[in-house]
Amino acid sequence: MSEVKLAAETRTEFGKGAARRIRRDNKVPVVLYGHGTDPVHLTLPGHDLLLALRTPNVLISLDIDGKTSELAIPKAVQRDPLKGFLEHVDLLLVKRGEKVTVEVPVHTEGELAPGGNLLEHVLDALPVEAEATHIPEAVTVSIEGLEAGASIHAKDITLPQGVTLAVDEDAVVLQVLQAQVEETEGEAAEEGEEAAEA
Repeated sequence: MSEVKLAAETRTEFGKGAARRIRRDNKVPVVLYGHGTDPVHLTLPGHDLLLALRTPNVLISLDIDGKTSELAIPKAVQRDPLKGFLEHVDLLLVKRGEKVTVEVPVHTEGELAPGGNLLEHVLDALPVEAEATHIPEAVTVSIEGLEAGASIHAKDITLPQGVTLAVDEDAVVLQVLQAQVEETEGEAAEEGEEAAEA
């Protein structure tokens, strides 16, 4: 789990105009909330925040106005639908040792059994509970040799120590589907022969 330190500034201006001015300065309006405290409105450097958010569930160490330091994880990210820049980010305040529920990306390794089978990701991300400072970046599942009809359930996935499932253990995460074929090669060959005989 990577921890990224960012310098944050408290903001006193609100509304669309203020948000536009903040973004024009290559900064992003952010709201920090959690632990029953009042939401804190901040600005963060846009480029640094964008790089940090490339890591799922990144732990962000906020240096607020050079006075206080807080830990947070991203909770909601709004991007411009066309240009992709960050419009607004919600951060959730966390404490070291505290357990949080997050979704961790599911990665696969290996090859399915031959035969043109298709792998369906029923869950792209696995809901887990982990310490805020020890959230895994992803979980990796082997699909080596799986055939059509095979499923991998949440309980089949090996989780790092201290990480537990936050979803029904029988939930299907991945399943192998049989490729839909219009006609088999044998039928096509027979039809070809019949056409040749005619």
